[in-house]
Amino acid sequence: MSTEPTRDPAATEPIRDPSSTEPVRDPAATHVTARPAGGPPGAWRIALLVASKDLRIEVHSRVLTNQVLPFAGVTMVIFAFALDADSVLQRVAPGLVWLATMFSLLVLVQRAFAVEAEDGALDAMRVAGVDARAIYLGKLLGLGVQLLVLEVVLLFAAVVLYSQTVPLEGVVLLVTTLISATCGLAAVGTLYGGLAAGFRGRETLLPLLTLPAVAPVLIGATRAVEAALGTAGAVVSDGWPWVGLLVVFAVAFGVGGSLAFGPLIDE
Repeated sequence: MSTEPTRDPAATEPIRDPSSTEPVRDPAATHVTARPAGGPPGAWRIALLVASKDLRIEVHSRVLTNQVLPFAGVTMVIFAFALDADSVLQRVAPGLVWLATMFSLLVLVQRAFAVEAEDGALDAMRVAGVDARAIYLGKLLGLGVQLLVLEVVLLFAAVVLYSQTVPLEGVVLLVTTLISATCGLAAVGTLYGGLAAGFRGRETLLPLLTLPAVAPVLIGATRAVEAALGTAGAVVSDGWPWVGLLVVFAVAFGVGGSLAFGPLIDE
């Protein structure tokens, strides 16, 4: 038989002053979990966090500076020796720049998703409920920054190795071409990099998926840069229709990739 004294329920009720107008508070009401002041982070914030994470990994690993840039530079030098005539080099210089960029894109994409696959970071983000569109956008931004740095270096190499000149009137077209083509390449690379990351033979599957898809970027960017540099008698006005093609391509793959990225990496 229990010897614990019986507790009077009325003894737990607070004593109210008859002259007070303040309502009586229920003690049970104090045990309410506080809700955080801010909601979950938005898609853009998550995208910036993913992009900054990728760029910090790149800064520490130095894959871009120690592997990708030397690879692209060697490619440009080999083309310079293979096409010995100066007239031929000046004519094909824009195409060689974007060809070296495409080859380097494969290295960058494989590196970006190999890091995610090794430690399961991509799966962990999906299990945590992170929006796949934000992950896609963040990977796209991180890859785009690296590609933009690479393209600037390759253009400088083309000026030095192939005796190219950049007319002042073509600077705006050249910058617009770089940005729009970079967005298109990054969108394609991120989409197919995420798709190939789940397969065992991703090193060979990624080029088979990516290179045919970026062919419009290679053609459009080459023609636009030719117009910006005045190669083979091209004028600046000839390059803007090709820039329009690049913008349409980047928007199409950007929107389509953001919608398809989640189902692709979940399968």
